[in-house]
Amino acid sequence: MNELIARLRSICGASNVLTHDDPGADLSAWEQDWRKRSQGHALAVVRPASTAEVAAVVKACAASGTSIVPQGGNTGLVVGSVPDDSGTQVVLSLTRMNAVRALDPDNLTMTVEAGCILQNLQDVAEKAGFLFPLSLAAEGSCTIGGNLGTNAGGTQVVRFGNARDLCLGLEVVTAQGEVWNGLTGLRKDNTGYDLRHLMIGSEGTLGIITAATMKLYPLPAAQLTAWAAVPSMEAAVQLLGLAHARLGPGLTGFEVMGQFALSLVDKHYPQQRVPLFQETPWCVLLENSDSENEQHARTQFEALLEAAIDVGCVTDAVVAENIAQARALWHIRESIPLAQAEEGLNIKHDISIPVSRIPAFVTETDALLQREIPGVRLVNFGHLGDGNLHYNVQAPEGGDSRAFLRDWEEKVNTLVFDQVHKFEGSISAEHGVGELKAHKLPTYKDATALTLMRAIKQALDPQNLLNPRKVLA
Repeated sequence: MNELIARLRSICGASNVLTHDDPGADLSAWEQDWRKRSQGHALAVVRPASTAEVAAVVKACAASGTSIVPQGGNTGLVVGSVPDDSGTQVVLSLTRMNAVRALDPDNLTMTVEAGCILQNLQDVAEKAGFLFPLSLAAEGSCTIGGNLGTNAGGTQVVRFGNARDLCLGLEVVTAQGEVWNGLTGLRKDNTGYDLRHLMIGSEGTLGIITAATMKLYPLPAAQLTAWAAVPSMEAAVQLLGLAHARLGPGLTGFEVMGQFALSLVDKHYPQQRVPLFQETPWCVLLENSDSENEQHARTQFEALLEAAIDVGCVTDAVVAENIAQARALWHIRESIPLAQAEEGLNIKHDISIPVSRIPAFVTETDALLQREIPGVRLVNFGHLGDGNLHYNVQAPEGGDSRAFLRDWEEKVNTLVFDQVHKFEGSISAEHGVGELKAHKLPTYKDATALTLMRAIKQALDPQNLLNPRKVLA
């Protein structure tokens, strides 16, 4: 292995190949996942600065039979970007590759390197007068390569789609160290298999994304946020239908939040002043992006909310009067995971269900869990506009959260995933599969689909060097 380390240092520079043998070395930032569910032990952390260096690193690892774990901001939630504890894997950190290579205003595209932090991409687009709509809680530290590797979603999927829908082209280093230059900005290209879609969502198991060409959109003339109290999940779905009908493509955000989820924000961050939640089981956060002006957007919003109150799917509502108020409302929504962490360890689920079936799923699954675990607390929130719920399970109040996780996680996961399967949903909506859910796929994924996935993995990575044991156990 000393020979491999020497070769990697000759490629990337000695300071960009870190090992445990280095004086004062601390690789924990690369070896531990964001949720602190897994602590690995890497042979080395390698930080290339260019696609050519990535390709050379992959060739060197392939020649020695050393597996590679690609990593961006390491903000994933399914243990998909950290090494195992064998001490034999190379972590390939792409964070030095963070340049914006090109912005094409006429084609409405931006070409960026994989290590570009999502928020930086948003800021560059905005300064140029455009919108890059991918938005999620970790946007200040996650990278576009990781977003594409997991096909990240976020709060604006209802209008713009997942990361997959925002990507027009990729540059990828294969498991053999060859470079596929697919950085096209074309919206139409029917010249064979769509390799771009194959790589997106593959979590670094089929190739290493080094750059991407992403779609841009005109900045909206006005953007308004509303917060509505709704009497039931059925009412939230009814409100979603009204919002689609009255706002059309202007509906760019539709988030649902359960009362207990909001009570945790109120408890742990009282300065945020959560509105309307105490007297209603659910609240909805809506965003209206208008291409005309603020008055037009406000008139649309007020008409929507009046109609919703008239039919009974909204009991009360507030519309943000300015940007600061809008940001405060969104900050409440984004603080739910942090408040839940403050409350203690919990069992997380990132699931998708057809929107029409979500009310029945929630009612039935809540009842099953409460029957199995008296006093269990359900932190239910998420992107109702695209059918994605973060259906999280908290220990009974005053209980030992570590013991709860140890004794109940597998049972709760099985119960919830069985229910998701019953309601024709997916056990992973936007977080990916990683290592955490890989062993669950044979139970909940179509057998033929799994056979095809394994055949693709074998064809593209016959040595099984790219992120082994992730996605496919």
